[in-house]
Formats: sequence, C-alpha cells, structure tokens
Amino acid sequence: MRKIVNMHEAKSSLSRLVERALKGDEIVVSKAGQPLVRLVPVPRALKSRRPGRWKGRVWIARNFDTLPDEILDAFEGKVR
Repeated sequence: MRKIVNMHEAKSSLSRLVERALKGDEIVVSKAGQPLVRLVPVPRALKSRRPGRWKGRVWIARNFDTLPDEILDAFEGKVR
C-alpha cells in the first residue's frame, strides 16, 4: 500500500511510518504537494560465505560436462 505524507506529518509520526515501511508499505514524503523521498528499509546484509562448507557432501562426476554428440547437435539445431 502506498502512503503519501507531508513533511510535517512525517516528522511527527516517523516511528509509525518506519514500522509501516518495514512491513512493506511504500511511504513517500512530500513537500508542498511534490514527492521528495521514499522511505524504504535497508536491505539486510547477507551472511558471509565460507568456502568449502560443502566439501565431502557433494560429488561431481569427472565427466559431468561431457555431452553425447547427438544431444549437442540437437541444441545447436543440427540435423543428423
């Protein structure tokens, strides 16, 4: 849901507007009827990756990237 508020209302009810933005509402602050800014949540930081976490859990065949010629030809549009 989109909500447009004027600067005075935004200053007096900032906490409520932040809660609404965190819930997914679009909050636009305007001045003299002209939209100025949009209040949006800051994206949460992703957890840092740790290389090797799947070691021993995943097995990849040595020939995983080989493809029979007839299938490759079909992908490339060649007729046999």
